Amino acid sequence: MSLKELKKKVCETVDELSGDLIKLGEELRRVPELGFKEFKTSSIVKRELEKLGLSYQDGLAITGVKARLKGGGRPAVVVMGELDALPNPEHPLADRSTGAAHACGHNAQITTMLGVGKALIESRVINELAGDVILMAVPAEEFVDLEYRLKIRNEGKIEFLGGKQELVRIGALDDVDIAMMIHAQGNMPERKVWVGATTNGFISKYVRFIGKSAHAGAAPHEGVNALNAAALAILAIHAQRETFKEEDFIRVHGIVTKGGDAVNVVPADVRLEMYVRGKTLEAINEANVKVDRALKAGAFAVGASVEIMNVPGYLPLVQEKHISELFKSNAIEILGPGSVIEGGHMPASTDMGDVSHLLPTIHPFIGGFVGEIHSKNFDVKDPEMAYVISTKIMAMTIIDLLSNNAEKAKEIVGSFRPKLTKEEYLNYLRELFMKKTHTFT
Repeated sequence: MSLKELKKKVCETVDELSGDLIKLGEELRRVPELGFKEFKTSSIVKRELEKLGLSYQDGLAITGVKARLKGGGRPAVVVMGELDALPNPEHPLADRSTGAAHACGHNAQITTMLGVGKALIESRVINELAGDVILMAVPAEEFVDLEYRLKIRNEGKIEFLGGKQELVRIGALDDVDIAMMIHAQGNMPERKVWVGATTNGFISKYVRFIGKSAHAGAAPHEGVNALNAAALAILAIHAQRETFKEEDFIRVHGIVTKGGDAVNVVPADVRLEMYVRGKTLEAINEANVKVDRALKAGAFAVGASVEIMNVPGYLPLVQEKHISELFKSNAIEILGPGSVIEGGHMPASTDMGDVSHLLPTIHPFIGGFVGEIHSKNFDVKDPEMAYVISTKIMAMTIIDLLSNNAEKAKEIVGSFRPKLTKEEYLNYLRELFMKKTHTFT
């Protein structure tokens, strides 16, 4: 069949599946789970793969699932969907026991991933393609619930705190040549897509100011106030902000997780968590040096010590332009002119950025959603756009890549130059994962 005929056939199949896809998307939306705990969601994925007669690997990075549509061919295109939700107890569909809610639209990703597999198999278009298609449900994209993740890291169950980081480490992407997934875009109820955008990366930091306790009323002069050290450090970080270049999109934000033990005791143990975000690795590292300097300055100003633990967050997202162009063309074919937003930068972060440093990657954002991402108001406005049209555009893009003996995919893979090798990437994360105590003398 011609390229046009292949796309027509797969889209007709998606239309036939539309009711099932919307039902699946809504089912997933009602079982939100936090990262590395997505056992119910993983079971739903496996149930759907079994319906298609696909064998799969499971237990990848604890809850991940991977299935091949054909079995071993190259180039291989992976369609990813993220299993997890995030803490948002105010959301109307939040889990009452965990506070988790799908306020980021990951249920739409899983639906699209499975929808692509169903459409390619049931239309038999997969038999007309070279290479292979892989479906991968990945855990723990939202960088939350970190106390739990550090605990299971200490138990040896994971090494890194992000799902795709772990999948890279264990070799689950070693047989992949191109990576693709969609993401919901908040406050975009229209039938539009956003292609080619970059995102920030970040470093996560855990900071403990160590002072000396004393009676806060009778003998405060005998103590060293760690809360004052933290307050001065926060002010010192604020004083750095005018030095951050606008084009670097630096964001430094944090919370106080412990402010002391009792009102009448000089605080001796004060803790912060924070992110240092930026558009490039260079910008992130430069800002991180300034933040560390400010943290030490706040501690030393009052005679406290400070323990700084860096945890690797995510790398900036850089999308492959040729695949983005294919996705754009297919979106226009389905949705018409004016349906595509191109380029730009989003200061949020995703671990798809890590994958984009290793493989040709796209991560387009899709409309059909109302409310701000991660808010209690986030909701599916247009189920057909969220679950059905996104599946069509993704399947059509795979056809572009793997039809005609996978000519386009081979060309893209052949010309791609990774920013990091797998070994360089893992070494970068490991070197970043460190704890150091700076003691006032």
